[in-house]
This record gives sequence, structure tokens and C-alpha cells, in this order.
Amino acid sequence: MRRARAGALLLGAVLLAGCGSDGYEPSGPFRPLPEGAPPEVGPPPTSAPNPNRPADPGAGEQVGDPNVVASGLAVPTGLALLPDGSAVVGERDTGRILQVFPDRSPARELMTVPGVDPAGDGGLLGLAASPTYLEDGLLYAYLSTAFDNRVVRFPVGGTPNAVLTGIPRGEFHNGGGLTFGADGSLYVGTGDTGDAALAADPLSLAGKVLRIDVFGFPLGAGPVFTSGHRDVTAVCVGEGDRVFAVDAARQGPDELNLLVEGRDYAGGNGPVVEIAPDADGLGGCAAVGGAVFLGALDGERVHAVPVNAAGAVEGELEEFLEGDYGRLRTVVADGQGALWITTSNRDGIGDPAEDDDKVLRIQPPSSAGGSPL
Repeated sequence: MRRARAGALLLGAVLLAGCGSDGYEPSGPFRPLPEGAPPEVGPPPTSAPNPNRPADPGAGEQVGDPNVVASGLAVPTGLALLPDGSAVVGERDTGRILQVFPDRSPARELMTVPGVDPAGDGGLLGLAASPTYLEDGLLYAYLSTAFDNRVVRFPVGGTPNAVLTGIPRGEFHNGGGLTFGADGSLYVGTGDTGDAALAADPLSLAGKVLRIDVFGFPLGAGPVFTSGHRDVTAVCVGEGDRVFAVDAARQGPDELNLLVEGRDYAGGNGPVVEIAPDADGLGGCAAVGGAVFLGALDGERVHAVPVNAAGAVEGELEEFLEGDYGRLRTVVADGQGALWITTSNRDGIGDPAEDDDKVLRIQPPSSAGGSPL
């Protein structure tokens, strides 16, 4: 494992707020100190662009679906909320980072992360905003290069710098879960690249949930928090600082796990719930009140899992948005208890509408435990 420590903070914050013709203007220019040398990344992909991809991002039509806050994107996968109530999303294949707004103002293209290799199920997979974003303006991303999967950090418009490198990269099961805990620790969900032996190997970063600090150093004896996973596509933190992880698989049911430090989750070791293959393809999770919400690609719905204080399912699972927007991937909860959800219809598997892909913002059904954290 190789680690790189970035040694400087920004001179000014990067919070985007204020007024303007579209309702938002940056408060000032970005003035970052150099974050250091860029990571060793592969060349940009040479494959031809998808001819079905919309040319420019847009907003949900003001007279259209009120749940759609942005449209015309291409496989938005990473999503992170900013302190001003807007969000940044990252396109899996292109590495583009865009800002989207809850009032459905036009999406704003911010930058493109270099060196993203989208081969297989890789690409720009996860995004998280720094716990001290107002002070440092940093975003963290989990991405695939031609050589590995890695976590990088960068100010908007700045150079990505390596935080954690050397995560095994494969044709599939590349992971991509990324979230900060309440204590500022960074949880990183990785995949086993299709080799279950790597998930069991304590010396490998594959098939694990890792816990590191903002510089990439382990919190504890090592970076491995839990092991024995197949493909951790999402990690989320709920009430009582409980950490949940989505473990997806190419075969068999997907799982929602409540993480206990040091536990090996191989062979379905105590999942909170399993989602049957005809409704799975889990790609996101958000914990709101007494429920964990799971985005399903193949199932084309959101699952609401009621979880009690003991970490067990209490009551009936609910489903919503089934078939309404196609393949649903990332799910993130904001401070008002609303869910931000991305579609993934331009991933080569879905059946995209003309205005796909979209970012949604909805209030979950109250019966599903949709109350603010």
C-alpha cells in the first residue's frame, strides 16, 4: 500500500453561494496552495464517446417533474452534499464533476478529474466532502485508474492528490463506497475484484471496508475495519454513529451489513437483510431516522429497510419509485431528511430516456421511517 500525504490547506474556502442570474455565484476565486504532485494515473480513456450521451447538463424542467433537480447527465455515480444545500455529482465514465441545486437551477460543470479509467465497472465511483469543507474546500473521490483503485482529494478546479493508493483493481467488483463518520474518519468500501481469497487476506485492501484519516493513515493498528466483502458499493452512517455497508455481488443476493470493527463478513455472516437478485443491484445507501434506504440498479427501485437499535430488521421492508426512473444507484440523505438519488440508465445496461441521466431529490414516505436524523 502506498500513501501520500497532502501538506497544505486552502487559503480561502470554496463554498459556492450568493446570487446571480441562475441563483448561485461563487463567493470568490479559488486560491488553493499547491496540493502537491498529481497521482500516478492512467491516460484518459480512448474509447469513443457514447453517441446517446446528452451534450450538456440541464436542470429539471420547472414545469416538469418536481423530483428531478438535474437531467442530461451521463451515469452520475458519486454524490456529496455541500454546506450550502447544493450537491456535487461525479460522472462515472468521464470524471466530470458538476454542481446541482435543490431549487432545480441549471447544473454547473466544475471540473474533470484526470486519469479516470472506466473499463469494466470502474471509473469515478464515490465522492465525499471534507468534514471541514468550509475551511479547506476539499472533495474526496474514489476512482479507478489503469493500475489501481484509489482515493484522491482535491479542491474544485485543483490537482487531485493521492490519499490512499494500491487498492486492487479488476474488471468488476471494484467497490467505491466512500463516506465520513461523525468523528471525521473516512470509510472506504472496496471490492474483491472477483477473487474471494483477496477479501480474506488481511494484507490485501480488496474486499474490505477501510477506515483512515483525511491524510490516508490508518486509524488503529491498520486500515482494515471489516473484511470478507464482495463489492462494497456504498457506506453510510446512521443514528448512534452506526456504520452500514452495501455488499453487492454478480451472483446471489446483495446484502446490507451493520459493520462491527474486526468482523469477517464472508459467506453471508450476519447481514441485516439480503435483497433477492430480481430486485437487487444495490448501489447506494442512506440512513434516515429508523430506516436505511437502498438504491437498486437491476431492481429499479428504492428499498426502505426498518432497522431497530439492535441492528435487526423490525417490521416490513417497503419499496418505492419502482420502475419510475429506471436504474437507481446512489442515495444520500440531506439535513432535511430528503433523499438525493442518481439514475444510471446510460451505463450500457439501462434503457435511457432522452433526458437521462437524472439527479432526484425526494422526501421518502413517512411510513418508511423518513424522518430527519
